[in-house]
Amino acid sequence: MNRVFLLVLMSCSSLYCLTGCSEKKKEKEEKVKLLVTSPLAKDTTITKEYVAQIHSIQHIELRALEKGYLQKIFVDEGQTVRQGQVMFQITPLIYQAELKKSQAEANYVGLEYQNTKKLADNNVVSKSELALAQAKFDKANAEVGLAQTHLQFTTIKAPFTGIMDHFQARLGSLVDEGDLLTTLSDNSKMWVYFNVPEAEYLAYKAHAQANNQEVQLLMANNEVFNQPGVVQTIEADFNNETGNIAFRATFPNPKGLLRNGETGSILMSVPLKHALIIPQKATFEVLEKKFVYVVDDKKQVHQKEITVASEMPDLYVVSSGLASTDKILLEGIRKVKDGDKIRYSYQEPKSVVAHLKTYSE
Repeated sequence: MNRVFLLVLMSCSSLYCLTGCSEKKKEKEEKVKLLVTSPLAKDTTITKEYVAQIHSIQHIELRALEKGYLQKIFVDEGQTVRQGQVMFQITPLIYQAELKKSQAEANYVGLEYQNTKKLADNNVVSKSELALAQAKFDKANAEVGLAQTHLQFTTIKAPFTGIMDHFQARLGSLVDEGDLLTTLSDNSKMWVYFNVPEAEYLAYKAHAQANNQEVQLLMANNEVFNQPGVVQTIEADFNNETGNIAFRATFPNPKGLLRNGETGSILMSVPLKHALIIPQKATFEVLEKKFVYVVDDKKQVHQKEITVASEMPDLYVVSSGLASTDKILLEGIRKVKDGDKIRYSYQEPKSVVAHLKTYSE
């Protein structure tokens, strides 16, 4: 009897304990209330980022036009030179001698022509002899002009105002015709090239009235360049291998901060019609795919994959996976699992976006 009584007592105690625990757990669950919202459907503008290459509006190679020794260098590497400023002098002695020789020949032929002309005026010689003397005189003058040109080629001047690069030949070097001496860059304006996918090109052309959209340049130090640029040119053909087409934006560079060959990123604003916007904190990742928890009519949560079209601060623009009428779990995504039934309060998406602050759970 004692043993039976003891077993009954223990069973009652266990049942009471389980019932109490279950009631406490239920009471605790009822107190947990999660926050739910919906995607915000609205027209908006997003910022697209494109890798870019920066080039000077003029960037040329300065090469020797005549063979000789590099006799003088009047500039230094990295120096700003003005249009017409003398930069290099190649030994001019040979060309000076050739000029004097051609001038002497022209003087001699000129005297012959004057004598022949006097004789022709007095009908001593024929007009054909005068014409021959005239031709010799013209040829001699042409030789003088050619010699002067060769002599001028020994002095290399800046064709425009710009910044010169490092020397490719040193003082005293023997340079041949066509040898590279340095490069010269006009950095007053910069051409920035970036590649745009075909779909985004079509969207751009659909919204752009002309090729004059304003863009920003994000430099390599993650700072935005302080001058806006304008898209002025789009190349004629797509690259069949990449499916991209090249755009060119022009940026003023008054302080000379940008240099030829730099890299950066173009930031271009793109309008979106009827975009679906959700907070980033309402999403989670599984194997590099993004998901949200959708709440059904029975207050159960279901994991659903979404496709993110673009990213904004604290927000995602969703291209597929959600409708504007869906209810998504905003907070507590780490506290539930697929199929759980929850209690929630609903917050309007406009209010959520207006007071949004991203945090990690």
